[in-house]
Amino acid sequence: MKLLKPSWVSHNGKPIFSVDIHPDGTKFATGGQGEDSGKVMIWNMAPVLREEDEKNENIPKMLCQMDNHLAACVNCVRWSNNGLYLASGGDDKLVMVWKRAALIGPSTVFGSSSKLANVEQWRCVTILRNHTGDVMDVAWSPHDVWLASCSVDNTIVIWNARKFPEMVTCLRGHTGLVKGLTWDPVGKYIASQADDHSLKVWRTVDWQMEANITKPFNECGGTTHVLRLSWSPDGQYLVSAHAMNNSGPTAQIVERDGWKTNMDFVGHRKAVTVVKFNPKIFKKKQKNGSSPKPSCPYCCCAVGSKDRSLSVWLTSLKRPLVVIHDLFDKSIMDISWTLTGLGMLVCSMDGTVAYLDFSLDELGDPLSEEEKNTIHQNIYGKSLAITSTEVQLSTTVIENPEMLKYQQERQNSAQNNAGAAAAGPEAAAPKVNSMMNGESLEDIRKNLLKKQVETRTADGRRRITPLCIAQLDTGDFSPALFNSAPILPSGSSLSNQIAPQLNSDSSPGQPSSLGARPNQDGLLTSPPAAGVAKALEDDKDGSVRPLGFWLKSGLLLTSASKIEPMKALDSRFTERSKATPGIPSAISSTAGLAPLERPKDAVSALKDAKAKEETSSDSEDKMAAINKNLSFAKRKPELLLDGGEVVEKRKKGRPRKDKMAASIPQPFTQITPLPLEREPSRAAAPPPAAAVLRLPTPSLQKAFSLQPFSSPSVFLEVENDVSVVAGSKLSQLRCSRDGRDWNTLLPSSVLAAAGSSDVLAVACDDRMLSVFSCSGRRLLPAIQLATPVSALHCSAHFVMVLTAGATLSVWSAPHTETLLLIESLQTIFSGAETTVSLSLLTQQGVPIIGLSNGKSFCFSVSLETWTLIADKGDSLVQCADFRSCLPSQDAAASSGPLAVVQGRNLNAGRLASRLSSTPHHLQQSMTLAFLENQLASALTLQSAQEYRYWLLIYARFLVNEGSEYRLRELCKELLGPVHKSAASSWQPATLGLHKRELLREVLPVIGENLRFQRLFTEYQDQLELLRTK
Repeated sequence: MKLLKPSWVSHNGKPIFSVDIHPDGTKFATGGQGEDSGKVMIWNMAPVLREEDEKNENIPKMLCQMDNHLAACVNCVRWSNNGLYLASGGDDKLVMVWKRAALIGPSTVFGSSSKLANVEQWRCVTILRNHTGDVMDVAWSPHDVWLASCSVDNTIVIWNARKFPEMVTCLRGHTGLVKGLTWDPVGKYIASQADDHSLKVWRTVDWQMEANITKPFNECGGTTHVLRLSWSPDGQYLVSAHAMNNSGPTAQIVERDGWKTNMDFVGHRKAVTVVKFNPKIFKKKQKNGSSPKPSCPYCCCAVGSKDRSLSVWLTSLKRPLVVIHDLFDKSIMDISWTLTGLGMLVCSMDGTVAYLDFSLDELGDPLSEEEKNTIHQNIYGKSLAITSTEVQLSTTVIENPEMLKYQQERQNSAQNNAGAAAAGPEAAAPKVNSMMNGESLEDIRKNLLKKQVETRTADGRRRITPLCIAQLDTGDFSPALFNSAPILPSGSSLSNQIAPQLNSDSSPGQPSSLGARPNQDGLLTSPPAAGVAKALEDDKDGSVRPLGFWLKSGLLLTSASKIEPMKALDSRFTERSKATPGIPSAISSTAGLAPLERPKDAVSALKDAKAKEETSSDSEDKMAAINKNLSFAKRKPELLLDGGEVVEKRKKGRPRKDKMAASIPQPFTQITPLPLEREPSRAAAPPPAAAVLRLPTPSLQKAFSLQPFSSPSVFLEVENDVSVVAGSKLSQLRCSRDGRDWNTLLPSSVLAAAGSSDVLAVACDDRMLSVFSCSGRRLLPAIQLATPVSALHCSAHFVMVLTAGATLSVWSAPHTETLLLIESLQTIFSGAETTVSLSLLTQQGVPIIGLSNGKSFCFSVSLETWTLIADKGDSLVQCADFRSCLPSQDAAASSGPLAVVQGRNLNAGRLASRLSSTPHHLQQSMTLAFLENQLASALTLQSAQEYRYWLLIYARFLVNEGSEYRLRELCKELLGPVHKSAASSWQPATLGLHKRELLREVLPVIGENLRFQRLFTEYQDQLELLRTK
């Protein structure tokens, strides 16, 4: 290590508060006091690095001096990551951004001798005004998207670095002077440290507080001029200034995983003022000739203190690599590393700077950018190369005019989004144009607001009576989720479960009532190895372990090996999680829950659930042409716990406390609610094994009516036992369609009836099924069922029967052929208690069966097997996060059969993905798996609209995550062979959608990412070629 103090770097003896080396390493900037104003100076790095350049008078030492800051002091100077800009903050409450201008000629510094001539011209291009006190620190975000500044006015301001002087947001929460800022290298957080004895971490996604760390700073007495904290280049550790441990000054190490504060750097005699991580990640240097040993990568960190000493630490060593005492006469104020990681400049209040030059033997071999990106890929599932290439991409020549068009569209939408974000978090929330009963949610909200009731209190103040708009389920959750109890659709099983947890105080800054803190990034690292666990035990005495100890134990840069998507969200839920080992999350279970905290809400939720069940609207009827069979509608919904056991029917009024533990499953609209009680005789004496009746059957009624289809309007009326002829009872079936009536007689009592726009079906108690056309013509001969009917559905020209013996049959009525052979449900029943909770038939004749264990299956004719399309206990749904890939209009997929089956669960998943503490790389894999499952399910259900919807989301996700292999394979499948050949088995269409048309829709999504320019051009050219053929 070499140490040099260049005496020519000086502010005429005045203090230097800040130093920063330019990213290209050719120059550095200093900021501090001048004669009568704050001074920013730019110096040449060459005379510092080489002695001959220092002696050569032709090589300038000072490049430029800027005295624009009016106040007496400049507290901070920082180069942007691309090196184009220099930001400075001073006591004049301003942040100035400087850019190099064309040099017209050497201009002298005002009031100085001709020797001090400006060699470079730097001009102030923007002045950022918002702070009401001295600006103490400024920091550029990883890709120069934002510039942050903090001040003694207790605030942090985030500026849009792409559009100065636009302000993005102002972060308030500190109660003392904010004196330091650092960005997480992954770009997910920004951390600030203040005199209020706290370090706060803020999320960049919604600019809310993620963590408030106070424990290490409680003892801190006195104050320091700055509190410059720093984030490690791997993003795993955040090191603070000025902390205390056992009354000794330390630099506190905060782990990204759970913001734990178990380690610190100890040894300085006075308060730590500045911490700076080396930008490189290192690995041990291999000795010549020795075979390379696998070694754990480590980081390097420099710590400066008021005690005038500097220490440099490697996280692989227990003790500091080097400590230099009495380097200066006064406190150290700032540290800056060169981008190569081997040089470091330090400045002091005494007005001098020192340069330290390290060798590779001392620090180790720096990892290449590729290796560093691999580490980021392993931890966060996202290589920073994707985003760090943005700077290079911005200078990439766009070779394709179409690509240019999509890039411009992307920039426009990004600007619109930025404008929305500036307007406030509410405006930035995604607009979801869902439809309810033909009316958009936005319209419903506006109408509700028109009805608001306003009153005036005695002192003349306006009071607006709050309106509950909870039933509007937009399919996503509002940002209010993290700071208030959520507005969830009442009656849904989810709301009953999550409400008790979120009602308790989970305001930002305090550990919420969830088991793990809701960590957006969610790094649950692997449980420590046995040795580390023992060390954790040993550490309970309060002794301090250096970082190197933890790294040696293999805890750094380890990806998670065992992740549970959501720990039992509260201690109250643990019993249930034991009871269902297959379901890791507390959200998916419905029994064993803690009683709701507000019984009245539970009552209203119950009433809402009933009201919702009894009113089915026309637009919902169309959803998947699922017909509500009103023969059961008069039944009160009964509560089912664990499959078969029937719990008492609900009575009006306050529910009993012991029953409130179980939430009411939300009844699906238009789906036959299957009667749940078993016939007593059957329960008493089970029939022979050959005819085990697994499913309940509808009870016989004297008369009932239903409207199976609304457009055209079809009404069915059934009257049993109208007359007795020759000893047999006759039943009458009357049908009215568009004002035209017909009726027919049947020789036995009708148990169930169903209809669609094309066919009507009735099942009788003698196990006979009859199918009629809309005009009353019998289409099929009377079909004898093996066991009594349990559920009956019609959709388009298909008829589906589910019998009590758990067999399913589907017929295509106009053509007297069986679409499905009689198929048994036994293969999908997982246990003796499993029963069918919903059954429906899609317009394409695909039967769907939902089971009481939360799984839904459909029968695939082509595969001749049952396929799983939804599972309430699926952890993929609960961890998949594809919000950023959703299209602006969500309506297309909200009406298909897949959405109907998954509906509630998918929303629960979106909520859980926000709360779950899953590492990014795992969440990325889960999201990918989930989206591929959705595509396969939509294909099996033959739901063309939903297939297209999920395909575009999937493509956008692949583009965002940079998965080129999968993206290329997808494009190849959609394009098909360019030249026809007999050997090719490629089908040009899927579900009636032309694959090449789908590719035309996918290409603009690919065009939004410049990395895929070649891929975009290749497939666009081939499409053009095929079009002109």
